[in-house]
Amino acid sequence: MKSIRHSIEEKSWLGWLFFGLTVAVVFLLGLLASSIVERRAEAVFAYTPQVDIREFEPRNEIWGMNFPRQYQSYLQTADTSFRSRYNGSAFIDMLEVDSRLVVLWAGYSFSKEYNQGRGHYYAVQDIHEILRTGGPAAPDEGPMPNTCWTCKSPDVPRVMSEVGVEEFYRGAWAMCGPEIVNIIGCADCHDPETMNLRITRPALLEAYNRMGKDIQQASHQEMRSLVCAQCHAEYYFKGEGNYLTFPWDNGFSAEEMEAYYDGYDFADWTHPLSRAPMLKAQHPDYEVYVTGIHAVRGVSCADCHMPYKSEGGVKFTDHHIQSPLNNVASSCQVCHREEREKLVDNVYQRQEQILGNRDQLERLLVRAHVEAAEAWKLGATETEMEDILTGIRHAQWRWDYAASTHGGSFHSPVELSRLIGTAIDIVQETRIRLARLLIRRGYDGEVPYPDISTKAKAQAFVGLDMKALNEEKQYFLENIVPGWLQEAAEREAAW
Repeated sequence: MKSIRHSIEEKSWLGWLFFGLTVAVVFLLGLLASSIVERRAEAVFAYTPQVDIREFEPRNEIWGMNFPRQYQSYLQTADTSFRSRYNGSAFIDMLEVDSRLVVLWAGYSFSKEYNQGRGHYYAVQDIHEILRTGGPAAPDEGPMPNTCWTCKSPDVPRVMSEVGVEEFYRGAWAMCGPEIVNIIGCADCHDPETMNLRITRPALLEAYNRMGKDIQQASHQEMRSLVCAQCHAEYYFKGEGNYLTFPWDNGFSAEEMEAYYDGYDFADWTHPLSRAPMLKAQHPDYEVYVTGIHAVRGVSCADCHMPYKSEGGVKFTDHHIQSPLNNVASSCQVCHREEREKLVDNVYQRQEQILGNRDQLERLLVRAHVEAAEAWKLGATETEMEDILTGIRHAQWRWDYAASTHGGSFHSPVELSRLIGTAIDIVQETRIRLARLLIRRGYDGEVPYPDISTKAKAQAFVGLDMKALNEEKQYFLENIVPGWLQEAAEREAAW
């Protein structure tokens, strides 16, 4: 009897256990189903338009009504607290960091002021405040053309559509001050109807056409780099109309673009010391990127600088465009399994190795400019100086190409090392020619290296009156820019 009773009790206990497990499983399945339904609802809501976005809508907050997650992540680009060993999002006066730049760019506006870019959020503010553009007392005048606005704001495609591309480029920079006010954002890269990635700046499309390529054949993954390339690329202002042009007709390499410029006998400016016809590299980020291993393996710009993230049931692109070093887990470690510290150290090692050789190249280039100036003082002829000036032009082009690209030491360290190496070879051969010429002209000894140990000393050496320039800039910021912003605010309120 005891055995039978024990068996009944055991079965009863097991029944209750199974019942409890069943309830728990049903409860968990209910939670899972509820979560799935909730996340599907979130996903549907996230991509359900709340407003109609018109063509050329430049205001990011309007786009943000339909895409709040992307918009909120984009607003984080206002954060300038991150600073890596070399650059980051913080404000850095690059002429203070490296005063040799003042001499290398003497006679060109970059010798006045050159700062590390703080990111897309500050593009309009920074171009207002930089000495290279700011300063005109009259709003319809200014030292720079309208073309300088091209990549600074989604207002640019809107204005281009209204006045025409050629007419836009042809105008004076200050004339569009009241029009170009919205910060870089959604309309620069997206079609407002389909949200597909698209090119909004003519220069890249025109370069593709000249190369016989069709941008419509680009894959979505390729477009995740090409929308960046429409601004992060080498360019120049062609002709009297300052038409923005990519020099890609011969190819993407520094030498192929150099041949393009030489073929047109083009120069950005003439150096006041050496009198060499100079080329100023802008920021050939895309051209350098395509020579690196990540591009070869199909990794796009957005994969590292705008990686995917998930919230609730929504997967989207993080629009906090930033250095991958501030987001290693979502960028680098998606593919690489090394620890964060090892990955970051790897980047710094590449940067330091390239910077060491680049610093040496800068010193040699400064010497070449100063030595060439001495040769002119001693009566050198244009025939005697022709090959020397070409050598200075070509060596500094390669240096500037390597120095001006953002992140090039990581994107393609082999290509940058090659360029700097060939530049050192060119400038040393050029200085040998200069030494022989100086001897023929009766100069005995070494041409002294100038005291350019600080930005102020370097700017004084090249003859810049920084006090007057800064006063003009201050007047511009206090008396011209506020009027622009007020006019823009009244126009947008009328919309």
